[in-house]
Amino acid sequence: MRNTGALRAAVIGSTALLLFATFSTQASAAPDVVVAQGSVDQLPHELAEAVIRDLKISPQEYLDRAARAQELSTYASDFRASRPGDFAGAWIGDDGKAVVAVTSQDAARAVAKDGFDTAQRPVSADGLEKSLGDLNKWISTLPREVASQVNGTSIDILDNRIILDVANSPVGRALNLPTLLANLKVILSPGAQQPVDPSPMGGDTYITTRGPIADAPTTDISICSFGFNAVDGAGNPINLSAGHCNPNAETGGGGAPVYLPNPADVHSSTQIGTFQGSSLGAEKALDWSVISLNDKAIASGLDRPTVRGANGSTVTITGTADPVVGAPVCKSGQSSSFTCGVVAADRVETQLFMDDGTSRTVRGFASTACTLAGDSGGAIVTGTLALGITSGSNSGGAPDCTEANLALAHFGGTASLGIPIDQIAAETGTTVRTAPVD
Repeated sequence: MRNTGALRAAVIGSTALLLFATFSTQASAAPDVVVAQGSVDQLPHELAEAVIRDLKISPQEYLDRAARAQELSTYASDFRASRPGDFAGAWIGDDGKAVVAVTSQDAARAVAKDGFDTAQRPVSADGLEKSLGDLNKWISTLPREVASQVNGTSIDILDNRIILDVANSPVGRALNLPTLLANLKVILSPGAQQPVDPSPMGGDTYITTRGPIADAPTTDISICSFGFNAVDGAGNPINLSAGHCNPNAETGGGGAPVYLPNPADVHSSTQIGTFQGSSLGAEKALDWSVISLNDKAIASGLDRPTVRGANGSTVTITGTADPVVGAPVCKSGQSSSFTCGVVAADRVETQLFMDDGTSRTVRGFASTACTLAGDSGGAIVTGTLALGITSGSNSGGAPDCTEANLALAHFGGTASLGIPIDQIAAETGTTVRTAPVD
């Protein structure tokens, strides 16, 4: 079988992302926001181990920071709406504190009064997003042989600048960057395990082909990971995964069958659904697919609000979340199980070049969690909240995460591109399955 090609995410210099200083004292209290976060005893042992190994914090701190990030997300959204010229970003620091960046001392005093640390920056978030849009429009006008050397663009809210990830090639190094953009940094980048428990869930393997698998050459069989179990607007059971996993991704059409793999004889694998539709860099620049599930899928357990990591362990999803820079995240996928990191950028864009010669823009968030080929479509969580779907990474070709971390250490470390789950749900009219917090 061939692994579905992972998308290349922009490398954000993640090893240094959280080395910054706040400049005002933290106030005593923050606004009350209810976050449906689970408890430590609901985390599987394997996830707790991944948190300690990858994030160097305790499982309780992981949950606390994830909850704090969602409180910050709500506050930052309200603050930006009321004072767009003053808002320059928000993040969770490496010490776990919530920080709101502002462009004026008056705004800093208001934020501190509301209970958050502050940092002052020269350019507002609206200004950075306009610069990012200008840059991407310029890239879209370049000849394909030049534009293909741009791996991705993103906003680095910590340093208040635009990041342009360019291949370290003769064309990339000679790229004539637009001089109208301030705050621009260029980065040069170097150009199957089966689940233990047979009951499938988010993070587990599925395979797909354009037609019946019994007649398909093995080279036409693709591997991806289930994302979050959900329901559509009519209440029908579905699974949300990555759009590029759909064999008909170029058209966004449905119909391609989805199977649970039979390791003994792949051509007799059990069909559990079909791709209902997908999007890959369309108007909203998202990468998602909706898999319509059949009765066999439901009988096997794909109607539960769970995702899986190593050794058959599971996490019960208690709600959904928005990406916040610095927030702790863990991803589940069939290739690398649980790996953890932090949100490195809450907006990243990368260009995809299709077989027909056209290009598409995919937009999401970047994290430092290691992701391997085959993890595409898998679930990304923060605490016990659904955060996003894995779209791709800069480590897809590595044999394991140890090798990936060593190979990419000099290039900012591993970086993965996630598609925010709330944006997928809004575009598809679907609802992620969740369980109440005990």
